[in-house]
Amino acid sequence: MPTPPGPLRVAALVKQIPKFEDMRLGEDGRLVRDGVELHLNDYCRRAVRAGCDLATATGGSCTAITLGPPEAHTALREAILCGCVGGLHVCDPAFAGSDTLATARALAAALEANGPWDVVLCGRNSVDADTGQVPAQVAELLGLPLLAGVRELDVDGRTVRALLEHDDEWVRAEVELPAVLSCAERLCDPCKVKDPEAWATVDGDLLTSVSAAELGPGPWGQDGSPTSVGEVRLLDVARAGERLEGAGPEAIERVAEVLERRGALDEPTSLTSTVAPPTTGGPAVLVLAERGRDPVTAELVGAAAGIGATTTVVGDGDPGTLAGQGADALLKVEPHVDEEDLAAALAGLVADDPPWAVLAPGTAWGRQVAARLATRLGAGLTGDAVGLDTRGDRLVALKPAFGGRLVAEITCSSPVQMATVRPGVLPRPLPRAADPVPVVDLRATATGRVRVFERWRDDDADLLANAEVVIGVGQGVEPGDLPLLQRYADALGAELCATRKVTDAGWMPRARQVGITGHSIAPRLYVAVGTSGRFNHTVGVRQAGTIVGINQDPDCELWEWCDVGLVADWRAALPALVERLAPSSG
Repeated sequence: MPTPPGPLRVAALVKQIPKFEDMRLGEDGRLVRDGVELHLNDYCRRAVRAGCDLATATGGSCTAITLGPPEAHTALREAILCGCVGGLHVCDPAFAGSDTLATARALAAALEANGPWDVVLCGRNSVDADTGQVPAQVAELLGLPLLAGVRELDVDGRTVRALLEHDDEWVRAEVELPAVLSCAERLCDPCKVKDPEAWATVDGDLLTSVSAAELGPGPWGQDGSPTSVGEVRLLDVARAGERLEGAGPEAIERVAEVLERRGALDEPTSLTSTVAPPTTGGPAVLVLAERGRDPVTAELVGAAAGIGATTTVVGDGDPGTLAGQGADALLKVEPHVDEEDLAAALAGLVADDPPWAVLAPGTAWGRQVAARLATRLGAGLTGDAVGLDTRGDRLVALKPAFGGRLVAEITCSSPVQMATVRPGVLPRPLPRAADPVPVVDLRATATGRVRVFERWRDDDADLLANAEVVIGVGQGVEPGDLPLLQRYADALGAELCATRKVTDAGWMPRARQVGITGHSIAPRLYVAVGTSGRFNHTVGVRQAGTIVGINQDPDCELWEWCDVGLVADWRAALPALVERLAPSSG
């Protein structure tokens, strides 16, 4: 029988964000917030609900905490209506312009000033920025362990046991309290009281404002942020929106013509150049290599070699293969070293000889290692980058936000510049001829604060991230038809993905979900089958080269997102299209 933990004091960190549909840029390139409807970040709603449930179950309390402008008090009021005993509003003009590290420092200072806490809960990431850095940075600043992406949660005494959702991987782990936990979308039902009139009924005495002066000298806000935003631009991809009735030969032939004209049927071009030859005297770059994620490691190493860097891979790998990809050395890490311990070891290693840049995969593992390391180094960290460039002696990372509707140039003012990069967005050049890289063992102390018992994958998200052709599955497809769809996908050399409702129903693995709370992909060709075209899903394929839609509903939203679409039953349209595009499929 589980041991009752006693009353738990829980903090739920929340963030208020604009609605996607209302987002627009002002003349200064900044996001316009005045007059825009704001709401609680979706993942933060889970943190509030889980925190209130823990408080109720243990006879404890849950307090909501937010960093934001004066109008963000409505987020705290909503959290109180959902069961929180009060709200701390970290609010001061001095906090304006905070990046993730400055945000984490302010939140950590507020937590320390109002603690102690048994559990700090937060959303896995915010859907407006999607960096996933703040939970790990808060944990690092507080000196606490982190369980990221909690899908199932059980508390036994002072031990937290959890099932963690990491990209395409499941992890069973436990940790002793106090700890920081970030919540996956399906951990629990979200708290939700979207009624401004109800918010107004909350007793104002339950809200406490925390100023910058109360938290110390800082620096706070933009002054304490090692990253800065350069040019910001909207990426509203124009779609042709051609719609055809039925799935007859003329309609199928027209779709094929559109695809040929747009180059959607061309062979992949990402492997057309060779990795740059080795250089001497180039900037030193560390590439963090996650075990079992060889494709994204190759992308990062190739990108570093492309800018003339002297590249050291931190992790594991074949010395000969890494040399061909562009690496110059391998810093070998033992398998038992976890994210927290690896960050601590690297921070000690580079303290006297810092690298010019550190690159990591935009995965659950990469985000945590990079966020903890950046916190220790005081380094700027751009999360979820989709492109890398240089300007003078600075690394420029292209950072998408709001599901890819915005892309900003981010640079770091810190000596060490850091970025996590979304898998599948950088080219993997052809290997170069090179001798195997030298190998040095990295000595790391294993603290064992997070105890992992089991890991397994029910899919491989790298396949989807790197796919040139993808078929998207919506609720217009019956679960019994998925094997048939898989055969069509195989004929086209395509991967399958799904909308959230499909993965919620358990028809396809969570690793195949695309959209706001899933993956963002950029295939050469995307074929939407039985999807309605709702923004929550289509935003995840915004960067696809060409989009074909198939749906029987002539009035659905899908047609606004397509280059060409067929108003038809997919059971008739898709086989005909596959036969036209891949006649050898039979």
